[in-house]
Amino acid sequence: MLVEGRNYRTVWIEGQSVKMINQPMLPHKFEIVEFKDHKATAEAIKNMVVRGAGAIGATAGYGMAQAFINAPEKEGFDDFISKAAETLRNTRPTAKNLFYAIDRVLAATKKEDTIEAKRKAALKEAQKIADEDAKACERIGQTGQELIKDGYNVSTHCNAGWLAFVDWGSALSPVFSAKRTGKNVFVYVDETRPRCQGSRLTAWELVNEGIPHAVIADNATGHYMKTGKIDIVIVGADRIAANGDVANKIGTYSSAVLAKENGIPFYVAAPTSTIDINTKSGNDIPIEERSQEEVTHMFGRTDNGQHGRIRITPEKASAKNPAFDVTPARFVKGIITEKGIVKASEEGIASLF
Repeated sequence: MLVEGRNYRTVWIEGQSVKMINQPMLPHKFEIVEFKDHKATAEAIKNMVVRGAGAIGATAGYGMAQAFINAPEKEGFDDFISKAAETLRNTRPTAKNLFYAIDRVLAATKKEDTIEAKRKAALKEAQKIADEDAKACERIGQTGQELIKDGYNVSTHCNAGWLAFVDWGSALSPVFSAKRTGKNVFVYVDETRPRCQGSRLTAWELVNEGIPHAVIADNATGHYMKTGKIDIVIVGADRIAANGDVANKIGTYSSAVLAKENGIPFYVAAPTSTIDINTKSGNDIPIEERSQEEVTHMFGRTDNGQHGRIRITPEKASAKNPAFDVTPARFVKGIITEKGIVKASEEGIASLF
């Protein structure tokens, strides 16, 4: 990730502390925060200090490593680890990467006989998960950029760039790669209400990369598709079912339907760690319902430089806030993975494994 000319990862571990970019403060303040135990790391996932499928997966892996480091050496070691895993699992329900990382760290420690060996194995596996995530996303960029012709206008939704993974991202990785190979590319950035992760995070990444773009209201996407301004849509995913159905940030389904209506190819970019072959279809993917306050309020910076939250609805207004929706596989042209581009179908998904 390029920030004012310097490279960063979204999340990493130093000693027994997990460090990460404080995403709710972006784009107005770039800040690194530190969490010293798995409970604090779990809260960072739950409160979306870190968010995005790959990033929360890597963070959960690091959180498990913290649990092994801090677990008591004598009585209660196994119980401490079991409770830590449950704490991390209960942070957010939709993204597959979170559960994938927890299970991998636990599996890596099973064959070790001593507590010290288990601690070393947990840390090694957590780092391996993070490194694999970064490498997979880089490959997604190299593969996906071939779909982007010179002069293309790309539409994306939410944030599936550097900040959503350990490095490179998924949906934006082909854009970054296309730009770095010399292609001219323009990005239409859906603001992505209610947390505005497009206007806050994706636009911030594109500014740092020097990529031309325009933030648009979510409701404007169809207009730009209909008027021929968008050539391709690339979005990320939080979980992909075995039949190719895709769960992603709320509003993705609408974009997919509009793309289909206007004859625009709609691609999903995701590492294979996001694919859940044990989930038969999108109907079986749990959809997180978040706080009403994310809809009734907005956070930002005033013209005089003050950061704060404001209410945008009447005091007694209620709201609903599903964080994700499911796009049926029939709307997806293809899934861009680190192993290549496959059809959004049972056969396509099975070919990856």
